[in-house]
Amino acid sequence: MRIPRRNCAIWLTTVLITVFSVALSLQIRSPVCTDSGSLFCRLYHYIGFYNLAWRLEKLTLLIKTERGFLPTAEKSDVFSHPVLWMAPFLSSGGYCSEALSYIVGMSKSGLVPYLHVEHHGDLAQEIFWRGLPADIKDIIIKSYKPERPLNNTIVICHSEPGAWYPSLFETHTCPPTGYEEPLHVIGRTMFETDRVNLEHVKRCNRMEEVWVPSDFNMKTFADSGVDPSKLVKVVQSVDVSFFSPHDVEAFPLPETGQVFALEKEESDRTSIIDHFIFLSIFKWEYRKGWHLLIKAYLREFSAKDRVALYILTNAYHTDRTYRDDIIAYVKEIGLKKPVHGWPLLYVNDYHIPQLRLPNIYKAANAFVLPSRGEGWGRPHVEAMSMGLPVIATNWSGMTEYMTETNSYPIYVERLVEVEEGPFKGHLWAEPSATHLQSLMRHVFMNPLEAEAKGQLARKTMVEKYSPEIVTKQIVGHLMRIHSKKTAKCSTDA
Repeated sequence: MRIPRRNCAIWLTTVLITVFSVALSLQIRSPVCTDSGSLFCRLYHYIGFYNLAWRLEKLTLLIKTERGFLPTAEKSDVFSHPVLWMAPFLSSGGYCSEALSYIVGMSKSGLVPYLHVEHHGDLAQEIFWRGLPADIKDIIIKSYKPERPLNNTIVICHSEPGAWYPSLFETHTCPPTGYEEPLHVIGRTMFETDRVNLEHVKRCNRMEEVWVPSDFNMKTFADSGVDPSKLVKVVQSVDVSFFSPHDVEAFPLPETGQVFALEKEESDRTSIIDHFIFLSIFKWEYRKGWHLLIKAYLREFSAKDRVALYILTNAYHTDRTYRDDIIAYVKEIGLKKPVHGWPLLYVNDYHIPQLRLPNIYKAANAFVLPSRGEGWGRPHVEAMSMGLPVIATNWSGMTEYMTETNSYPIYVERLVEVEEGPFKGHLWAEPSATHLQSLMRHVFMNPLEAEAKGQLARKTMVEKYSPEIVTKQIVGHLMRIHSKKTAKCSTDA
């Protein structure tokens, strides 16, 4: 093959860079760590090598771009300027999963080739890192922020506002050098009550823009005092390929944590197999409405119904006394054991690796969560993407994507005051326990209708909230910002 002389240097450089990058990648995949082989130790110890590999990859991309090659996107659609996205990538929880969905979508699309990430806003959890799919780990590592000037960089601080510069607790600073150096600073956040506290309002107003996920937060933030001109709605994406009911097997749900098992003889205990399973995933806190869920379920069903409620939870500033909490609550509200006995009820807090979550959803027949307020509702959209019928509160972030057509919204009786904690005095929803009870019975008795509604739920996720669709929205905003900044610089000059 004869190569034109003017392209020889570019071609040779590309080959050398590619070979060296592959060699580096192979070397880095099995490093020796001085901290007992910790994955985190390996990640951080070798981050410098990955940054070098990153530079080489970006140089390769730059050469290909100059020659007109962009494998996954048209040149006109590419945002070819640096973006630093800081978020709790190595934690678990809502902000983490949302941030991962964004960077995975941008990375796979090729639309933001100069995307860098840095952990910020929460404690890193090694157990969470271990459970991530390999492709997501690779994206995080290869995008990890190399040291660089920020004067031409759009910085996105994706966390609760208390973590923004100057942070109210120990975390990596975002923006790293304050608000003056970056080209543009964006705060990405959300909230689950009817308002935002004054400290967070001040922090939001320091940002040049604040991205929120829903019309609900567009209103609550503006009503609380955040400058409306700074507010931009950017919905959350859900990986509809990963959270897909197709080609995934149901994970056999462990029959541990049965709440009323001690009241039964071993021979009388019923297996969850062949039961209609309501799945609920949440932190063990009052806001999530576990009291309402337990009350509705135990009032409506008994052991004669082939039904089970399977709760996956984790402690939230509390002891792991879930079973005791439930039994105490049942006594407090005066619920009597049905003639046929209690229905199956499980509460577990074992860790579910991220890559196993689709198998858990696949094992259920419906998802239910009567929470008092959500910024978005991560398990809701995951369940909908998996084609499950969802029963959830018709208030706050969920109203962005839940309708009577694609889900089962729970009526809200009224808004009530938050009675304790840092947000005391705010308002949130009091879902109707009676309506929840009737919806659970309806879904149980009409599985074909519920299944059809679950299919419509998945259709909604695929058509409106897939990473491809949301990535294009994000890139559109980045281009808008850069064009505005460039125009301003030209005018000032």
